[in-house]
Amino acid sequence: MFSSGVWRCSRSSLVTNALLNAAEDAVAKPPAKPAPATTDAKQPAPKVVVGQPAPEFKIKDASGKEIDLAELTARGPVLVRLTCGCLGCDKELTYFQELHAAYESKGLTSLAVFKEPDAKVEKYVQEKKLNMLYAVDPKGESWKVFETKTMPTNFLIAKGGKIINIAAGCDPSGLLATKLSEKVAGLVDAEKVDVKARVEAKQQAKPEAKPADKKD
Repeated sequence: MFSSGVWRCSRSSLVTNALLNAAEDAVAKPPAKPAPATTDAKQPAPKVVVGQPAPEFKIKDASGKEIDLAELTARGPVLVRLTCGCLGCDKELTYFQELHAAYESKGLTSLAVFKEPDAKVEKYVQEKKLNMLYAVDPKGESWKVFETKTMPTNFLIAKGGKIINIAAGCDPSGLLATKLSEKVAGLVDAEKVDVKARVEAKQQAKPEAKPADKKD
């Protein structure tokens, strides 16, 4: 009877010790954190990239006439310039006007979209004698359509609507416009025009302004 009682007691001790050890392990080891939830959701790939069709884009010019990018690209290559009249863009505009003048007869259409109020742009256009299509978009909706926040950003689009080049950022030196000139020349099968050299030659040819005579 005694030995039987010892067995019963020993078995109970083993069970008790096991429970105590499990409890200590639970205290010593914090519960494992659940693995972070995984998701297969991916960010949508940008649609406005080189090699892809240009987005559907329509905007009204200063007279209220609708400009349809699809109609423009059906006729020939188009250079869309999302810009403003800031100091850098203002200096760069001269080169883009020269670029447009160089290839307009070959079929290039240039469209400048300004992010400023109508009245300010109208005055600016007259002062600069802008020689290309232009529209006003003070709310910046065009930047959303073309998936960019950079000003200026230039989109060179081939006849038929495929994006050939995207050039973002301001370059008052004229080098960016010159590089785009080479790409435009390839699209219209014409000799490349060095727009930077042309602009600089015209600037050097301008007579220096004479100071006004002082009156006694």
